[in-house]
Parts: sequence; C-alpha cells; structure tokens
Amino acid sequence: MRIDIDKDVCIGAGQCALTAPDVFTQDDDGYSALLPGQEDGGGSPLVREAARACPVSAITVSETVS
Repeated sequence: MRIDIDKDVCIGAGQCALTAPDVFTQDDDGYSALLPGQEDGGGSPLVREAARACPVSAITVSETVS
C-alpha cells in the first residue's frame, strides 16, 4: 500500500489522525503527516477510512505491485 498526502491541498482538519492515529499525525504546522515507519500504512485497516474522512481529499491510498 502506498499513502500520499498532498500538502498543497491539506487544510489540517485532522480527520486522518483521529481516524487512524496509529498511521497519521499532524506536523508542527497542523498539517497531515505519516508517523515514522508507517509509510505503507502498517497494515492498519483504517487507512482507507482516514483517506475518505479527509474533507478536501488530500490523501491518496493506492496498492503497490510487487
């Protein structure tokens, strides 16, 4: 799984961090960020829900092909 956060679109609503706190956090400016080591979602079943919860669709989740 690959998670991309469009920092130009993010408004810092924090819905991702509330929905999947084991994967997302907010940086010092309040914008969405991935926790260290969670670049692939860490197997969290809530990653896609967190992306859907973003009010401006700043998070994209895609499958990686091995």
